Amino acid sequence: MAETEPARPPEGATGALVLADGAILWGRGFGAEGAAVGEVCFNTAMTGYQEVMTDPSYAGQIVNFTFPHIGNVGANPEDVEALNPHALGCIVREDVTNPSNFRSAQRFDGWLRNNGRIGLSGIDTRALTRAIRVKGAPNGVIAHAPDGRFDVPALLDQARSWPGLEGMDLAKQVSATQSYKWDDGLWTLGEGYAAHAANPDGPHVVAIDYGLKRNILRNLVAAGARVTVVPATATFDDVMAHQPDGVFLSNGPGDPAATGAYAVPVIRDLLTAGKPIFGICLGHQLLGLAIGAKTFKMHQGHRGANHPVKRTADGRVEITSMNHGFAVDADSLPADAEATHVSLFDGSLAGLKLASGKAFSVQYHPEASPGPQDSHYLFDQFVAQLKERA
Repeated sequence: MAETEPARPPEGATGALVLADGAILWGRGFGAEGAAVGEVCFNTAMTGYQEVMTDPSYAGQIVNFTFPHIGNVGANPEDVEALNPHALGCIVREDVTNPSNFRSAQRFDGWLRNNGRIGLSGIDTRALTRAIRVKGAPNGVIAHAPDGRFDVPALLDQARSWPGLEGMDLAKQVSATQSYKWDDGLWTLGEGYAAHAANPDGPHVVAIDYGLKRNILRNLVAAGARVTVVPATATFDDVMAHQPDGVFLSNGPGDPAATGAYAVPVIRDLLTAGKPIFGICLGHQLLGLAIGAKTFKMHQGHRGANHPVKRTADGRVEITSMNHGFAVDADSLPADAEATHVSLFDGSLAGLKLASGKAFSVQYHPEASPGPQDSHYLFDQFVAQLKERA
């Protein structure tokens, strides 16, 4: 990925990825027109591209899909994790074709265009993935110009001037701005999502929204909980005003240290109050910071639906869905916390719990969407804990 590409687009090029190191990857643009700057990452999932694009944890990122045939199943209004896409754009190997799935409501490229997101095809996604693995996730600009005209110096300047995700708080940008109730359950073929499925007598879970995925809320409901969602900036008093039996800390984008400036004091107060806590992804990292551990930015991050994680208690392996570029430093855990899960890819911390038993978290996504369901038991475990305390 050295700076060897010509600044002039080759004939037929209507899209480009311009990296901060000067590399330019020419291809065919689709979806929305224009340009967007962010961190370029890769995702190894073979399915669920619509869920990936709408996952709020991808805010500020351009997703390079390693699976070559993205878009074949089209798009529909059900396979979304938020109201709108949060990933800035996507890079794929093959052109988007007509969908071949009975649930498709429109073509994927049309869905991207309608939602203001840029796609780029005709790229050697394997070479780009290798470059990210060697050099780390770069800053870059994805651009689509149907007339093939690009102001390359301006795009390069944009890529180089973008500050990067480290130190960036994005949770406030993707979080809900007010509290609301959630009562939909899981999806079934022919029925869709179970409407009004929450148990009115179930334990009350307050979910702090740092950029949460909808399938997390569905799994909490399916496990028997009543759920109220509050914004990322909710204070301790705001949370306690809902009289929670337990508190959930959601996934989300950006640097946990930056989000922790306002989130960590609230979590510490919740721990002091003895409230049971369950965290996922960014929520896991924020819990780690609240108990005195440290976080760091990973070289390339973990993003995909096929990541093996080992449970330290019994050695069993779960195949998990992951999406994170920061992690908790296992060596920085305090004496009253222990590692519960470890990534088998690189040995990084994938889960922790406190000795009190009142708080636990995982770095991966047990709600999947997309991905395997090996870890759904964690929702049942959390809600069962709340029922026992009732």
